[in-house]
Amino acid sequence: MHKLKSWPEFFQAIVAGKKTHDLRSLLDRELEVGQHLILQEYDPFTGEYTGDEVEVEITYMTDYRTPCAFSSAVLAKGYTILSIKLVDAPQTDVLDELPDTYSDRVGRRT
Repeated sequence: MHKLKSWPEFFQAIVAGKKTHDLRSLLDRELEVGQHLILQEYDPFTGEYTGDEVEVEITYMTDYRTPCAFSSAVLAKGYTILSIKLVDAPQTDVLDELPDTYSDRVGRRT
């Protein structure tokens, strides 16, 4: 399983489920659909890891081998766009994340 650096703004978006793709180099590693990766939050300004990490699964790859639309014209050989999904994504109750005033109006699930 590969461990890869992930800058904070990208890492946080992936953890939140908002970012489901990632641009990666294939020059120093082989990646395949179905493979799991450990993304480690890395601060490029301090040069240190934060200690936070998340496991993702590669669900699709776009690169020179599996092009789509303009990928062969704009995506350099040796790079890939990964479609990813969180492994064991945390389940949250939307009502628990809302302000109490809203939760009280609509009622909490038990």
